[in-house]
Amino acid sequence: MGTGSLPRMHPHEVDLALTDGSSVRLPAGATGEELAAALGVDDAVAVRSGGTLVDLQVPLPETGPVELVRAGEPDGRSVLRHSTAHVLAQAVLDLWPGASFAIGPPIEDGFYYDFLLPGGAHFREEDLSRIEARMREIVGEAQPFERAELSIEEGLELFEAQPFKREIIEGVAAGPGASDAALEAEGVEGQRVSVYRNGPGFVDLCRGPHVPSTARLGSFRLLRTAGAYWRGDERRDQLQRIYGTAWESEEALAAHLERLAEAERRDHRRIGRELDLFSFPPELGPGLPVYHPKGARIRYEMEEFARRHHLEAGYELVATPHAARSSLFETSGHLGWYAESMFPGMEVEGVSYHLKPMNCPMHVLVYRSRARSYRELPLRLFELGTVYRFERSGVLHGLTRVRGFTQDDAHIFCAPGQLGAELAALLGFVLAMLGAFGLGEFEAELATRPEKSVGDPVDWAAAEAALRHALDVTGLPYRIAAGEGAFYAPKIDLHLRDAIGRRWQVSTLQVDLQLPQLFDLDFTGEDNGRHRPYMIHRALFGSVDRFLAILLEHYEGALPCWLSPVQAAVLPVGAAHEAYATDVAATLAARGVRAEVRAASESLGARIRDAKLAKIPWILVVGAEDVAGGSVGVNARGGARPERGVALSEAADRIAADATPPPLLPPQPAPGPAGRAPRTGVPAPRAGDGAG
Repeated sequence: MGTGSLPRMHPHEVDLALTDGSSVRLPAGATGEELAAALGVDDAVAVRSGGTLVDLQVPLPETGPVELVRAGEPDGRSVLRHSTAHVLAQAVLDLWPGASFAIGPPIEDGFYYDFLLPGGAHFREEDLSRIEARMREIVGEAQPFERAELSIEEGLELFEAQPFKREIIEGVAAGPGASDAALEAEGVEGQRVSVYRNGPGFVDLCRGPHVPSTARLGSFRLLRTAGAYWRGDERRDQLQRIYGTAWESEEALAAHLERLAEAERRDHRRIGRELDLFSFPPELGPGLPVYHPKGARIRYEMEEFARRHHLEAGYELVATPHAARSSLFETSGHLGWYAESMFPGMEVEGVSYHLKPMNCPMHVLVYRSRARSYRELPLRLFELGTVYRFERSGVLHGLTRVRGFTQDDAHIFCAPGQLGAELAALLGFVLAMLGAFGLGEFEAELATRPEKSVGDPVDWAAAEAALRHALDVTGLPYRIAAGEGAFYAPKIDLHLRDAIGRRWQVSTLQVDLQLPQLFDLDFTGEDNGRHRPYMIHRALFGSVDRFLAILLEHYEGALPCWLSPVQAAVLPVGAAHEAYATDVAATLAARGVRAEVRAASESLGARIRDAKLAKIPWILVVGAEDVAGGSVGVNARGGARPERGVALSEAADRIAADATPPPLLPPQPAPGPAGRAPRTGVPAPRAGDGAG
């Protein structure tokens, strides 16, 4: 073909490849803004080039695909929120001259910024409206965000009056990098500092990218103030934090604010107080809950449900102590890797002990207590074990973040050839168990080998392949979280969405490549040789405490009948009907229903209202006609309207059926231990979350 058959390209134009496989012709050196104009995209906020986000004003590379990042996608919202955080800092420094500002990262659904106010001042809630008004003035000024790169020396000079910015520059420049993930967005790399300027005199240390100007912002709201220690260290400065949220449109903002209002209505801490489920007595210290009778009953039902189905699935129950000699955690590596998350050691008779942060080392000791044969594998050990972790007081949150919690913890020891099938069965068990609690909309992440890891790459590859096989077998949607595995193990993190769309991480499956080696575990194979087992960590609920919090918020306190501490309330119309009400409650109790009589000490209407506020699933009202006819009035939670004159036997049947724990979905068959037939009628194990 002659050259005349080819289209002539202007020497200053290029065909720019896009990630969707198409291309667009632009002048060489065109920016993301010009690309957006050429494509008719008016909501772009950044460009993704080579996997990196850059400003729209940056000239685009002539090679390699690029992609516009739009405001409504996750990365676009992150850019909006980071830019809004800069405007927040600018407004605070305008209103409080002499204030120091620390860091202001985007976070899930929002952003925050930390400040040290002059004279030790504190933000008040009413200050938020003042700050927000100043932010809207800045937005109205359409101030451009302009990036610049400086030397370390120039950066230190620029932030001479800002001690936190100087510390970031000095620390990152001197060492391998800050450990605080929130500092990753700060623009210090090697011997260079990147900053962003907007408005007269405001400049911030930042990696970027940002929107082209403040005019692209505006759909935001400041939410609350809080205290925070610099770098999470209570020995450092106590800062004032402002939280906010920012979205791509007023409609998206309004929808989020409604979700926040709904989440507040569902807050498990409020529900726990109103239903008298648990408390946090100050005498115990923060993060240590006490369960009251009704809360303890819910936990009992959850735990017994877990025990029963684990036993049916071929697990063996074990029980281990709450503390051990520190040497155990030295061998396991916990004192080397997790010491900051453990409670300080205590000396007893000249020997150092620690509260256990995880159950796994003790389960390893159970396995190692005698010689093991391939005929015993897979060996599945299960425990409802309480562990203790030293969480900073600033991150404690109700039952979702505590210092002492119980895990439905299991560790499975299997031969290498059993790993894939065992993981697939475990994941199926997780989904069946969580589904029995009425939860759904599951998705997963496969976290692979991080840059800093221990173990043979061949073992890592085999473990990751087995985890991927489990996900593929179940058909669960998942994404690859490259490099986000634990230093010792790849893992599957399972997430679910609750009734208002919030995403919760619950279960994790980890294939441990280290503990079997650290404790020199082995089993005798069919060849009579010595072989190393694989070890799988998992705790299906994650923790019983946190899972209860998720359930309370998902159901807004109105738990399914089988979990409700009181399943039926019997209300006599008057004192003359109390003896019959007691008989009704006894009939229900004989059917396994947790029933209580609410005597006629108040009006019937008040007692019905109180029973409904207590989230009791079944309310039975009995009067003279019921005494005479052996019937009850039935007011079922969620029912269209109350029923009158229902035969007691019929009502008892309906309530007993509702109070029965649900069955698991039919499990998929899985191989039993080599050389040993599976137990008759016992489903194969399936599993969940493994924090050890």
